[in-house]
Amino acid sequence: MSVLDLTAHPDVRLDLMRRALKADKHVLSQKPFVENLDDGRELVELAERRGLKLAVNQNGRWAPHLAYIREAVRAGLIGDVTGVHVEIRWNHGWIAGTSFEAMDDLILWDFGIHWFDFLASVIGDRASSVHATAARAAGQTARPPLLAQALVTFDGGQATLVFDGATRYGARDSTSVVGAKGVAFSQGPDLGHQAVELYTEAGVARPLLTGAWFNDGFAGAMGELLCAIEDNREPLNSARGNLLSLKLCQAALRSVHSGIPSPV
Repeated sequence: MSVLDLTAHPDVRLDLMRRALKADKHVLSQKPFVENLDDGRELVELAERRGLKLAVNQNGRWAPHLAYIREAVRAGLIGDVTGVHVEIRWNHGWIAGTSFEAMDDLILWDFGIHWFDFLASVIGDRASSVHATAARAAGQTARPPLLAQALVTFDGGQATLVFDGATRYGARDSTSVVGAKGVAFSQGPDLGHQAVELYTEAGVARPLLTGAWFNDGFAGAMGELLCAIEDNREPLNSARGNLLSLKLCQAALRSVHSGIPSPV
């Protein structure tokens, strides 16, 4: 069994993935998977024709708090999802003077893709439209906007993703998923330190989380691909599934650039 972990930038990685699949290699692609959905579908179909596994390093799926909430949803503990709300306050100004400054849509695309992917993992293909905005924060020195938000309308519910990437003090991260039978909620000072609470008719559960997004998330993404190859099944982080995450994220980018809501 041969597996290639391809971490080059998307424009370079596209051809590398084609060549790897044609050489009968299983592939783990860095995120974002592709810049063009048609290219993504082509790669997915190529992998499936050749009996290969193609997965995406959406390592946030193995962040302990996001993984717990996702599995609580999958287990039906909170019922049909009616709301997903993420609010992140942190300082992304460290990108000043780095190559990341060249990315106009840095927050929603390079960073936010993890949360569009999480959203897709709990609501599936129910989204109908996204209204998103991005702005430069007063006093920021980095070139691209460090503030962004997205309102996602989906069948029977709504989602909000709010990114305050110019927060110098008082960093905070919170995630809540509301359902017809309960709520799963997580919060903490950063992405590596989170406490989860699950509210249902039975009461409140406070699970003890183990591990951390960095670096366990990266091990999870590759480990899931290896297990899927061994079990001959679709990996949780499959490229086909990731096309839905990309559709949500790209709808948000279209909305930012047009100033109006964008269909998914």
